Amino acid sequence: MRRMNQHLIMVLVPLLLHVAAPWCWAGVQEGYNAYSRGDYATALHEWLPLAQQGDAPAQYNLGLMYLKGQGVSQDFGQAMQWFRRAADQGDAPAQYNLGLMYTNGRGVPQNSAEALRWYRRAADQGHADAQATLGLMYYLGQGAPQDFVQAYFWLTLAAALFPPGTEYDGAVRARDYVVQEMTPSQLAQGQALARTWQPKPETPGALPSPSTPPSQPQEGAAPDRRTR
Repeated sequence: MRRMNQHLIMVLVPLLLHVAAPWCWAGVQEGYNAYSRGDYATALHEWLPLAQQGDAPAQYNLGLMYLKGQGVSQDFGQAMQWFRRAADQGDAPAQYNLGLMYTNGRGVPQNSAEALRWYRRAADQGHADAQATLGLMYYLGQGAPQDFVQAYFWLTLAAALFPPGTEYDGAVRARDYVVQEMTPSQLAQGQALARTWQPKPETPGALPSPSTPPSQPQEGAAPDRRTR
């Protein structure tokens, strides 16, 4: 079992070492354009007023800037605050990144149970990275009792959402490891859950959140882009 755990962790480590990219829509676009060309001072100038007015994508983007120290001094506490403001509004990438902060003990004491709670909120909305992370945590019994059915379920959902590439391959291999530990009854339960699952957006009219592009596998990727 210990060897199996080590193999599964190695498979999924790339999924756990990055945050999603920046959000962008009208009003946030100018900041994103500046961010993309490395003009972090202008990005901060554009996003800060929006974030202070309660704009969740701008709050999320500020969290990333504080996490990476781009245009501001690196400050995990500030990153946590901005992620939390966006996450409380139902922003799935912010919820996922908040989970990462609790997992890694950045800006807050390490807390697997709290990390799992935030991953679950993002995963319920269709965030593939959060789903893959939940699968790993349920398999290892981190933040919740070990549950092979839940591990299989979430890894199956993640594999269905990831595009072809490293994340998809990792989720599929991890799911295969989990299957080796399951009884036929457990496997049937996991498959049934996956067949009937539907995303549950927390924000009105929201779509399932995109996962981080495979080209950005490292922690601290650029802000997410979205339009409306």
